[in-house]
Amino acid sequence: NDQVGTGDLADAGVADVGMADAGVEAPVVEAPAVAAQCYGCHGTAGTSAAPMWPNLAGQKKDYLIKQLKAFRTSERKDPMMNTFAGSLKDDDIEALSNYFSSLKPAQQ
Repeated sequence: NDQVGTGDLADAGVADVGMADAGVEAPVVEAPAVAAQCYGCHGTAGTSAAPMWPNLAGQKKDYLIKQLKAFRTSERKDPMMNTFAGSLKDDDIEALSNYFSSLKPAQQ
């Protein structure tokens, strides 16, 4: 099963998810199935293990939407992201942005 449920999120250490900027507790947003394609580079909790790929956890929702749409149209260039985002529908982009923006950012 490629979909990650709330149990899997708890196992990944993100059960205590706060809103990115408000510092207020927010409900855990269920990962959309399409998010499984992001995990290899950006991590299951939205935190990349490699410095060449950005962390998505806690990123602003509108920023994520803008970037995914720019990758989809190839306005922003990256062969892997252009291919991935090219297949996304607006609903997918909305769901991914809701999900990753709801995750607690990585501690630095």
